Amino acid sequence: MHARHGAPWRWASIVVVLCLAACARRHDDTLVFWTFGPEGDAVRTLLPDFERAHPGIRVEVQQLPLSAAHQKLLTAIAGGTTPDMAQLGNTWLPEMVALHALAPLQRRVDASTAVAPPDYFASIWATNVVDGRLYGIPWYVDTRLLFYRSDLLKQAGFDAPPRDWAEWRRMLAALSHPARKVYGILLPTNEYEQLLSLALQQPDPLLRDDDSRGNFESAGFKRALRFYVDTFRLQQAPTVTNVEVANPWEEFGRGTYAFYLSGPWNIGEFRRRLPAGEQGDWATTPLPGPEGPGAGLAGGASLVVFRASRRQHSAWALLEYLSQPRVQQRFYRLTGDMPPRRSSWDSPRLRNDPAMHAFRDQLERVKPTPAVPEWERIAVMMQQVAARAVAGELTVDQAAVEMDRRADAILAKRRWLLARKEARR
Repeated sequence: MHARHGAPWRWASIVVVLCLAACARRHDDTLVFWTFGPEGDAVRTLLPDFERAHPGIRVEVQQLPLSAAHQKLLTAIAGGTTPDMAQLGNTWLPEMVALHALAPLQRRVDASTAVAPPDYFASIWATNVVDGRLYGIPWYVDTRLLFYRSDLLKQAGFDAPPRDWAEWRRMLAALSHPARKVYGILLPTNEYEQLLSLALQQPDPLLRDDDSRGNFESAGFKRALRFYVDTFRLQQAPTVTNVEVANPWEEFGRGTYAFYLSGPWNIGEFRRRLPAGEQGDWATTPLPGPEGPGAGLAGGASLVVFRASRRQHSAWALLEYLSQPRVQQRFYRLTGDMPPRRSSWDSPRLRNDPAMHAFRDQLERVKPTPAVPEWERIAVMMQQVAARAVAGELTVDQAAVEMDRRADAILAKRRWLLARKEARR
C-alpha cells in the first residue's frame, strides 16, 4: 500500500529534479552580453541569424543605461559577477585591463577568418592594444569633424571649407558678428573632445615618461590650446556650455553658428530638425590641421570578453559574427554607428551619403588617446583648466603648467607602479 502510494511521489520528485537541472543547465549555457545605450536593441535584431547558425548558444542581452555603466562594470569586477562579453568604450579599456578583467584576444584573431586586422582603421584598432596586447575588437567608431553652413561660407567669399588653421581663422573672423550674437563656431566649454581633437593634431604626445606625467607644457599642446582660447578671445565662439544651448540644431539653421565641431550622430539630427529648404545649406568636412588636413579623435566602442567567463569560445563566436562587414552594415542601418572596417563602408547607404564622406576621410587620420586607466580623469581636468583660460583667469602658459601639475598628481600611482616594476628587474 505504502509502496504503491509512494512511487508516484518518487517519480514526481525525480521529474522536478530533472527539470531544475535542465533549467539550471540552460541558464548556465546562456551567454550574457552587456550593452550600454541603444545598441542593445539593435543587437537583439541581429541575434536570430546568429542563433540559427549556432543553435547551441543562447544569448541574453542585458541593456544598461550609459550613465550607470562604468560603476556597474567596476562593481561586477569586484564581486566576480562580470558578464561573458560587453560593449566597452575604448577609453575605458585600459582601466579594465589594469584590473585584469579582460581576456587577451590575439590568439583568437590569429586563428580567425572573420576578423581581419588590416581591414580596420589602424588607429581605431590601436585603441584596443594595451602594453602590446590586444584586448578588444572595434565594434563601431566615432570621431569629431566640422559641420558647416556652406551657404554662409559662400556669402562670405569662401568657395570651400578650411584646409588649415590659418584659413579657418580667416573664415571664423569673417563669419563672426558678436554684436548680433552671431559666431563662427560653437565650442561648448564643458566638452573636452574639441580641444582634444586640436591637441591630437600636434606632434607632441599628451603624456610623457612612459605615460606617467603630463606633457601639456609642450610646444604642440600650447599651440592647440592657444588656438582654442583665441577663438573665444576674438569672440568667434560664445563662452557657453552645452546645457546653455537649448537647441544647437535650430541655432545652426538660423545661422547663429557657421561651424559646429561634433560627431556623426548629428547627421541624423540635422536631417530631422532642419526644414527641407535648408537641407542643401550644410555639409561636413574633415578637421583642418595646423598646416593641412588634420588628425581627429579615435573614439567609439569595442567588444571585449571577460577573463572570468566560462563561455569565452561562445563569446568569441558572437564577436566574430558582429564583426562581419554585412552585419556591421545592418548595425549601421539600425543605429547610425559608423563601422570600424573599411570594407563595411562599401555599401550603397554609406557610399552614396555625401555627409558621410568626410567621416570616412577623417577616420584614416584619427589618433588614439593615451592608453592609461586615468585618461578620462585627465581629459576632464584638461577641459576644466582650459575653461579657466577661456574665462581669462589663466594665461595659456599658466594653464599648461596647471594641467601638468594636476596630471602628475593623477598619475602618481602609475609612477609608483612603474618604479616597482623597474626595481624587480
